[in-house]
Amino acid sequence: MPHVAGQYYHVYNRGCNRENIFLDDENYQYLLGLADRFLPGADVSVIAYCLMPNHYHLLLRANADGSIGRFVQRLFNSYTQAFNKQHERSGTLFEGRAKSIYVDEESYLLDLFKYIHLNPVVARLVKHPEDWKYSNYPEWIGKRDRMLVDHEFIQTYFTKPSEYARFIEASVDEAITRKLEKYDTGED
Repeated sequence: MPHVAGQYYHVYNRGCNRENIFLDDENYQYLLGLADRFLPGADVSVIAYCLMPNHYHLLLRANADGSIGRFVQRLFNSYTQAFNKQHERSGTLFEGRAKSIYVDEESYLLDLFKYIHLNPVVARLVKHPEDWKYSNYPEWIGKRDRMLVDHEFIQTYFTKPSEYARFIEASVDEAITRKLEKYDTGED
């Protein structure tokens, strides 16, 4: 699927055979460092992300045609090479190419924020989304500063970080979990 400038895409993938793609904090931090390094000049904006032990979710905006594919390929090819070297393994780390879903409705976009940032809560890895340090939820609510977030985009929907925190906190219940199942990519 060609990624069109100005459009949003939910990009995700999981480990081959559902195996973990992050084995320790160093792995997560290495990938985030690569993203920090590759993002400038990539013509991509990171809206939301969450790295989970055996999969990842990215909500990206293409700022130029085809930019998302190039960014994701460079990021995860570099990560796979380093991961394989560190863990003395070879071969594929992921279950094929990253999947990409065009976000065609604003309601889907809003539900994706919830889905991505609540992923570690739904997976029972943490009780509160701000406790998962491998997502950009802390940036959204103003508790951490990192470049992997588009603050201008956030202010389009939420004028203050506390508004987004309330938006998400209101969703941490069984009803929203069931509602978001329709967006489940099978990665959990």
